[in-house]
Amino acid sequence: MSSIGDRFNQMIGRTRFVVCRLFLHLGGAEVAPLLGVLNRAAFNAIDADGDLEVLGDGLVEICENLLRSDTYWRSAANEGDVFWEEGLAGDYWNELFTDSSQRYLSEPNFSDNDPTDAPLSLPVTTNLVVMITVAFEGEVPSLETDLAHMEAMQAGLKSLINLHYQKNLRAISVHFSPAQLGDQLSEDQLYEHFPELIPL
Repeated sequence: MSSIGDRFNQMIGRTRFVVCRLFLHLGGAEVAPLLGVLNRAAFNAIDADGDLEVLGDGLVEICENLLRSDTYWRSAANEGDVFWEEGLAGDYWNELFTDSSQRYLSEPNFSDNDPTDAPLSLPVTTNLVVMITVAFEGEVPSLETDLAHMEAMQAGLKSLINLHYQKNLRAISVHFSPAQLGDQLSEDQLYEHFPELIPL
């Protein structure tokens, strides 16, 4: 429900900004191939120097792959806030971005310096946490609600896809843990670094 302040801001034509972050934990040996999708999107974003259209295309691919993988969804969480000043929205965005980047093993390594003693077969993680943070203009009820159940998360991911095609996204970031093949995210590490997750 909108507050009196929300209605007043709408009446005087102020832009409504929403900044939100969703967490989705997938479990099982089959989740490792998603790391390829996530790393490819991250590489393309860096290569495009943060171009919002490229970031949005990557977000769509990630959301579509997550929706196809809903059998492996284990837990989820989300948070966010509404702002009527772009500067405040930007500050909150930076806060969430920084927090996501500091989560366990959430930074991909794109260096070409592969160690020569790398093993021929890498261990496969059975836990993967995807953190998606977006800022957008307007109102999207399916993203401004509790997403910690299956139907709500499915609707939220579809809304992210629609926001890209409607060109309403103002900022996008995707972090994921672990960030590269061979890294592990154990059950203990999952609970330690992502305490907000709620079983689906």
